[in-house]
Amino acid sequence: MEKQFEYFNQLIQATSLYYIRPLIQFLEKPNRLVGIKGARGVGKTTLLLQYAKQSLPLDQSTLYISLDDPLFLTHSLVDFSSDFVKYGGRTLLIDEVHRYPSWSRELKFIYDSHPQLRIIFTGSSVLHIDSSTADLSRRAVIRTLYGLSFREYLNWNYDLELKSYTLEEIIKSSNTISHKVVGKIKPLSVFDEYLKLGYYPYSIENSEFYLEKLRETARIAIESDIRSYHELGPDMVLFLIKFLSILADSVPFIPNISKLSQRIGTSRNTIIKLLHLLEDAQLIHRLYRQSSGITRLQKPDKVFLNDTNLMHALSWSEVNRGALRETFFVSQVRQAYPIRIASQGDFVVNDKFTFEVGGPHKKQYQIVALRHAYIVADGIEYPVGQKIPLWQFGLVR
Repeated sequence: MEKQFEYFNQLIQATSLYYIRPLIQFLEKPNRLVGIKGARGVGKTTLLLQYAKQSLPLDQSTLYISLDDPLFLTHSLVDFSSDFVKYGGRTLLIDEVHRYPSWSRELKFIYDSHPQLRIIFTGSSVLHIDSSTADLSRRAVIRTLYGLSFREYLNWNYDLELKSYTLEEIIKSSNTISHKVVGKIKPLSVFDEYLKLGYYPYSIENSEFYLEKLRETARIAIESDIRSYHELGPDMVLFLIKFLSILADSVPFIPNISKLSQRIGTSRNTIIKLLHLLEDAQLIHRLYRQSSGITRLQKPDKVFLNDTNLMHALSWSEVNRGALRETFFVSQVRQAYPIRIASQGDFVVNDKFTFEVGGPHKKQYQIVALRHAYIVADGIEYPVGQKIPLWQFGLVR
């Protein structure tokens, strides 16, 4: 255990508190078993270490471990935790929990055996904490860490303190919001930078090889994360990798489940399951026309890549601007509000507001007869009539 404390102290020394993700406020709550899941590269490890450095006593009562440590090939998490508690351990931060085969069963046992111990763990976005995983659903409180919103990216990369806004505030006070932001930075001057490089925090540290690393990250998410939870043959893995590249060049993608199933020789239900797995891994978004009554075996009406950075990383041609606009809107809004495909216009948000996404000269003839309908326009700093700047929807979280 001495080596684990030594490694933890080294990590703490190297951890910066310059920019801290808002989700850290959730860790401050006194829940005994907390899980943070998210895609590779969104900053789960950094969040754990920042929380320890900022809020926990850095003595023998606090320890960070990663379950990809070779130690846990020969030692059980149960025994390690027991020893930690014996020597005064109070808070155990466990990273990469999905690397440990019996993580759910052992976490349940540790939780029940050591009521004085608090556990915060991170895992792949593919993790499912439900009744099938050792009944952790009654014990663990789970939150998802997403990539950086446009607002977070501006705050971090340009040392700003922009606040977040509700959807209603953006609609009602768009002009005021533009004046506040434009007074600090020209949002259009950095918008394309965010679309290409801004979603995953590690781009800020080194942007030179970022897209290449992101392409590799997507491949590993399929070959490791998805495959470790769900039995996939080599043909299925190859199909999913190719499918993401197809999405990058054709988003929004309207799936033809029958053609896809014929193409790889599998069933319709398997294709729909694969789409579900890709969304679990935060590689795609599935959107539907209806807001309720959706079954697990219902095909989505449209499929989007998870974020615009993935579009740039996975596309082998110039990325379509219209697809980038819609993907940005979906990726920013859906984490705060329910969103579905509109019968007229592009999207319905919160079952109330209809949005048509387009360029600066987009007309509103498609939504002119609708109440609570707006144009979301790329390429404008300030609202014009019913046109709201696209970049403002990056301020909703």
